[in-house]
Amino acid sequence: MRVIHLLVIAALVFAAAYVYRIKMDSTLRTERVLRLHAEIREQRDAIAVLRAEWARLDAPLRLQGLAERHLPLKPLSATQYDSLKNLPERPPNFARDPDPIGAMLQTIDAATDAGTVTGSVPAPEDRQ
Repeated sequence: MRVIHLLVIAALVFAAAYVYRIKMDSTLRTERVLRLHAEIREQRDAIAVLRAEWARLDAPLRLQGLAERHLPLKPLSATQYDSLKNLPERPPNFARDPDPIGAMLQTIDAATDAGTVTGSVPAPEDRQ
């Protein structure tokens, strides 16, 4: 009988140690989860601060003021636009053309041979 009592007592001690180990593991994991929740909260707060700062830096009125102060831009006038009839010909459809680069080069050569100039590029002067 004494051997059985000793075995039962040893099993109870082993079970108590095992339960204590499980309790400590769960306590450590709970602390880790709480730390992670705190880190997540800090990161979300940091993200909110960065978004607010980005919104302040990206404000249209602020950007307009910076552009007026630092960029030498001038307002557009109506004479800077050209009519649609002066646009160059549409490039060839690249899906049907076996050599799209060759077709572009031929279009450019044809445009320079015709002597037409569009946009804000000045007309070439005759040099003789």
